[in-house]
Amino acid sequence: MAYSNEQRKRAIILRDDLFNDNGGGIFNGKSWDFVLNNRVLNLWEGIRDNAIEYFSKYNIDWHKDINGEPKEGPEGHLLSSNIACINHLFFLRQKKDLATLVLKNIDERIVNSEIVDDGYIEFEKMGGQNDNPLSEKSDQRKRGSKSTSIDALMVGKKSDGKNILVLIEWKYTEKYENQDCKFIAKDNYHQNYINLLQDKNCPINVPENVKGLFFEPYYQLMRQTLLGWKMVDLNEYDCDEYVFLHIIPHGNLDLRKNCIDWKNYLKESQKYKIISPDDLLKPLLIENEIKLLFEYLNKRYW
Repeated sequence: MAYSNEQRKRAIILRDDLFNDNGGGIFNGKSWDFVLNNRVLNLWEGIRDNAIEYFSKYNIDWHKDINGEPKEGPEGHLLSSNIACINHLFFLRQKKDLATLVLKNIDERIVNSEIVDDGYIEFEKMGGQNDNPLSEKSDQRKRGSKSTSIDALMVGKKSDGKNILVLIEWKYTEKYENQDCKFIAKDNYHQNYINLLQDKNCPINVPENVKGLFFEPYYQLMRQTLLGWKMVDLNEYDCDEYVFLHIIPHGNLDLRKNCIDWKNYLKESQKYKIISPDDLLKPLLIENEIKLLFEYLNKRYW
């Protein structure tokens, strides 16, 4: 059985127990049993109010379906990778000790987690002080919409006293089958990406047919890799290097196989790491203060 179908069945089985919601919420214009009617229940109750307040405070768009729904608030789709990211990581925002343990698990040189903006992790970031490092053209750019953004961002202090930028892109049941080329010739829409790819310092080994980078999942990986490079180039958060974490569950073998080749496009392949959600948080399993969260994550996702 395909991983996405397996997780859909699991979500429906768990739906009544975890959410006390009969499903039937709207997604892409249709009612589905794996979409909650009461969408806020899709967020773990321990972070729910704070997460909604955070997205509102910083005018961040929650992810939407192709019809632009929901207009506001979190989506009800039980297989949302955006919701999965928030459920797994939002608790770290004001937990320096726990954030540090997570970062040390990624890079043993890291000695401390550093404040990014007003927390030890931020969500849907599209830059730092410069919020358009890729010179994107859309006049509708905002966090979470119409821009190259990263699901979550952290900063670690290394043993040499310098900082490292940690980009986190979260996936769940995505497959990216039968993708169309994202390259748009009209109005030179993608010329800014082409210019960056042609830069001698670009971290990507660009193929002869550059349009090969404009198919998912490479299109997103390409843009986010460029984002990390340019943010470091601009010395955002005093970082002199970056690492890109691609969070993909163990069970999503198709996506893992589809993404592992991305290392071949990188001049420094160690800057890209695929890791599962449970392995990312493994150092925190013995922390009693988040026992309830881990029970929830284990039951719902792991």
